[in-house]
Amino acid sequence: WLGALRFDNLALRSLPVDASEEGGPRTVPGACFARVRPTPLQNPRLVAMSLPALALLGLEPPAADPAAAEAEAALFFSGNRVPAGAEPAAHCYCGHQFGSFAGQLGDGAAMYLGEVLGPRGERWEIQLKGAGITPFSRQADGRKVLRSSIREFLCSEAMFHLGIPTTRAGTCVTSDSTVVRDVFYDGNPKNERCTVVLRIASTFIRFGSFEIFKPPDEYTGRKGPSVNRNDIRIQMLDYVISTFYPEIQEAYSGNTIQRNAAFFKEITKRTARLVAEWQCVGFCHGVLNTDNMSIVGLTIDYGPFGFMDRYDPEHVCNGSDNTGRYAYNKQPEICKWNLGKLAEALVPELPLETSQLILEEEYDAEFEKHYLQKMRKKLGLIQLELEEDSKLVSELLETMHLTAGDFTNIFYLLSSFSVDIDPSKFEDFLEELTSQCASVEELKVVFKPQMDPRQLSMMLMLAQSNPQLFALIGAKANINKELERIEQFSKLQELTADDLLSRNKGHWKEWLEKYRVRLQKEVERVGNADAWNTERVKVMNSNNPKYILRNYIAQNAIEAAENGDFSEVRNVLKLLEHPFQEAEGFQEVKEDAEEEGATATAAVCSQETRSRQSYCSKPPLWASELCVT
Repeated sequence: WLGALRFDNLALRSLPVDASEEGGPRTVPGACFARVRPTPLQNPRLVAMSLPALALLGLEPPAADPAAAEAEAALFFSGNRVPAGAEPAAHCYCGHQFGSFAGQLGDGAAMYLGEVLGPRGERWEIQLKGAGITPFSRQADGRKVLRSSIREFLCSEAMFHLGIPTTRAGTCVTSDSTVVRDVFYDGNPKNERCTVVLRIASTFIRFGSFEIFKPPDEYTGRKGPSVNRNDIRIQMLDYVISTFYPEIQEAYSGNTIQRNAAFFKEITKRTARLVAEWQCVGFCHGVLNTDNMSIVGLTIDYGPFGFMDRYDPEHVCNGSDNTGRYAYNKQPEICKWNLGKLAEALVPELPLETSQLILEEEYDAEFEKHYLQKMRKKLGLIQLELEEDSKLVSELLETMHLTAGDFTNIFYLLSSFSVDIDPSKFEDFLEELTSQCASVEELKVVFKPQMDPRQLSMMLMLAQSNPQLFALIGAKANINKELERIEQFSKLQELTADDLLSRNKGHWKEWLEKYRVRLQKEVERVGNADAWNTERVKVMNSNNPKYILRNYIAQNAIEAAENGDFSEVRNVLKLLEHPFQEAEGFQEVKEDAEEEGATATAAVCSQETRSRQSYCSKPPLWASELCVT
């Protein structure tokens, strides 16, 4: 059934490909791609496949023999056999990682297989992620493991079904081949199964693809592998704009600078809209380096991502992000910063003063406009667009923060609030709403001090005795956060559950009254209040998901898969394909009572017996201990 793949590898015909057959990691100058071969795996087998994603490629597994269809998918999408027409290659790019230029990076574990023409003539690049060593693998082995691959596979599809621009995932294939991984970088390595994800997108070219021309960086001293090759920069711009922005190519065919400016304006607006979508579902990318930013405005490269549970504007999903550079509330400004680096990489084909002006004029305005439009839909404000709406949203988020409310579930519940709700039903609604706020026990976990008291004492002494050295260490933000944790944790020792509930109800009553007044203004604009309310609820329920890929849901699926049971990955995939609907037959997470051979990841969880959790509930207590690096 995979014989239906029709390859037409335009990227390799349009951009320079390294002719060297030298194996192993190396610098690749003067090229956008280097030819590679996937490294075979032992006994590949299918974990799961996404039928909607495979349909983009014109693929439909035969229903008559599902076992044979799975075996064929495992053979070809593990890299053990290369499909006819495929031309495996690895893409060369650079990047600013955590704010510093890192030099040549490239596809260290991913391989371009080729471009497949879909049933309607559209073009899809397909990649195998985790298929072995490439010239860009550096000191690594070119492999990905089961836990990270399941997370990328599920989240790629979850984001698509949430309506957020994203790369897709067609299959996840694991094997008996193993690699050693130190999960938490704490000196406790273990063997993990090599696993490969089939990734699908119009292109995987990214901002960092244009940074291969960068001269030596003034801070790191690193440079791109193709310095002074402006001819390749021109080739890349011609290819990207003509292939992925054909309307811009057509409109400005006679003026290259204007064409490039129009392209930069469009990617600026797409990126602003993308990050606005992330903020509205509580999605944190985790590693927003320039090499993880798509040149066509997709969510790309799912690593230590996370959907926020308890609303915290400073939420950091990546356990390796010690400074909080990529925190939830910093994502909009970081994406703007990354666009600034793309602007620098396009010089001289687009003058910096031109691109910087575009960035300043377009980005913030586009982000704020799209964010507020989306938030109005989430709140069911479908008739009027008032200036006060922005304040209403801010006050909602502040109330969520004060009450440690569950971001997804509180938005989902708001559709059952009505303008003329009677007092008894209002109390029931308030009870349900506050049940989605963190308990005293959960808050104690959140605010538990994290630093060794002796280390904290030493740092505070240093801050007093040698402020210059303390500033140089750059620990001020972390120390302040730790002091805040200590203060909050101390207050929690005196707080009762009844006091917390009473306080939370007070905060929500205050905001709900403002919300009711705003909804009343909607009612006054319409002739038929019942029809308006029906439409309002419909809009809210199609913009506020019931199901997201929470870390604990992914973790349950991973642990089952690591024990040889792939059914939970497949169950969760089905669930995430319908995030806005009540799912029949998916009320409970299936879990083994006995959890022998718990993984290193699971070891950070609480040792308490895990109760069966519904897929849309607030996370269990053990989930707050999950760490994704």
